[in-house]
Amino acid sequence: MGDETKLFTLSEVSEHNSSKDCWLVISGKVYDVTKFLEDHPGGDEVLLSATGKDATDDFEDVGHSSTARAMMDEMYVGDIDTATIPTKVKYTPPKQPQYNQDKTPEFIIKVLQFLVPLLILGAAVGIRFYTKQSSD
Repeated sequence: MGDETKLFTLSEVSEHNSSKDCWLVISGKVYDVTKFLEDHPGGDEVLLSATGKDATDDFEDVGHSSTARAMMDEMYVGDIDTATIPTKVKYTPPKQPQYNQDKTPEFIIKVLQFLVPLLILGAAVGIRFYTKQSSD
């Protein structure tokens, strides 16, 4: 009979991004979560913010229960054409300069930042003590 699965592109799914019509892509499948928005324990904002992208990581990071996963079967509308989902770019941190333990100027600056205020304070106390004694 009509056992064919509907295949959607990401742009088609992205059009369903409001509280009156909300679809999500999770694990290669498309779900219409519109009726569940008000009942979602995390609030409807969480679901609405996951529209227009592959929300699999968002879904898995939360750690949904088996009951929540079973509820998804009722909301299933079709599969996503994975060719329409942009590939994830792996984050590569910028190269950091090598740590050089022989950088004595940094050490000297840190010591001076600590010692100079102490020397100024000591000088002020000394001057105060000296001027107080000479006026007595």
